[in-house]
Amino acid sequence: MSIKLEQLEHRYPGTGQGLLGVSIEVARGELLAVIGASGCGKSTMLRLVAGLLPVQSGRLLIDDRDVATVPPWERSVGMVFQSYALFPHLSVLENVAYGLRMRGVAAGERHRKAQAMIASVGLAGLEARRPSQLSGGQQQRVALARALAFRPSVLLLDEPLAALDAHIRAQLCDEIRDIQRASGAATLFVTHDQQEALMMADRVAVLHQGRLQQIDTPRGLYARPANLMVARFVGHANLLAGTVLEPGRVQTVLGVLQADTGPRLAGAAICVLVRPESIHPDPAPDAPNRIPGAAGRVRFLGATCRWDFLPASGAQLAVPAQSDLAAAPLPTLLCEGATVASAAVSLSPEALVILDDDAQIL
Repeated sequence: MSIKLEQLEHRYPGTGQGLLGVSIEVARGELLAVIGASGCGKSTMLRLVAGLLPVQSGRLLIDDRDVATVPPWERSVGMVFQSYALFPHLSVLENVAYGLRMRGVAAGERHRKAQAMIASVGLAGLEARRPSQLSGGQQQRVALARALAFRPSVLLLDEPLAALDAHIRAQLCDEIRDIQRASGAATLFVTHDQQEALMMADRVAVLHQGRLQQIDTPRGLYARPANLMVARFVGHANLLAGTVLEPGRVQTVLGVLQADTGPRLAGAAICVLVRPESIHPDPAPDAPNRIPGAAGRVRFLGATCRWDFLPASGAQLAVPAQSDLAAAPLPTLLCEGATVASAAVSLSPEALVILDDDAQIL
């Protein structure tokens, strides 16, 4: 049970946009999240796998079978749409059993399988209700149960949580992941919510203008983005333009910083990625990459806060960071409105990521 895209392509007439030669493999039981800006091709990818768009070039394999010319109803694919697409005139049981009925499963058997799937998503006792009598979260579970009822090899999730309130979405992320793992289906999950992708996925693929930029584990994607596009798109990024002075030293708008420059030669144009967690307030005088400046605006966010650091270099640069308010009092530097005669932060050299310029975008 796997999905394999080999140089898969579909261009929309007159635009040149779509999916442009993407190769991806999703293993049995794996959940691959696909993220990117609107129009990047993520929904196009889902529709190609589902058979709702024609493959113009490349190969599309499900369980090692080329299905590029196979109609949707003959593919072993279950799909959950953003709108859920439930039949309003059918009960929960009838909605879940619909795919089984379309595949010719006998009435008694499809009733049994639908009941079991409804129980597995925590909706036992609601079989007779219509979609209009369910909450948004319950409707989402019905759609998921319907997609999984016939045990598809492939599960496609198209922004399935977008219409739900934030607290329900957080709860259902874990539930969807548990159900998906139990099913063993190779799963493509399209979302615009990075937090959902990083929290739920085994791996994450980033698309930009129809092309695959990077595919990696959530941790790998965040810690080591392949290029500036991925760095800007995933998580909060502070990006400092600069040049390599010598191995291990770069010149930036903040001054000279220590960082792992890799094989790059002196004079190479680079960009330094600084994640918020690599910024440390009130460092020792001899701390590496110590940057003088002043505190800017502080934003209280509950368990954490986010604040701006204004470097003394004169550069127009605000550096957000996080501080755990539950663990310890805020440093003087982070107290909004406090008078600070001198302030500084340090940037962990080992946490700085050196990237090449935008020419690296595929």
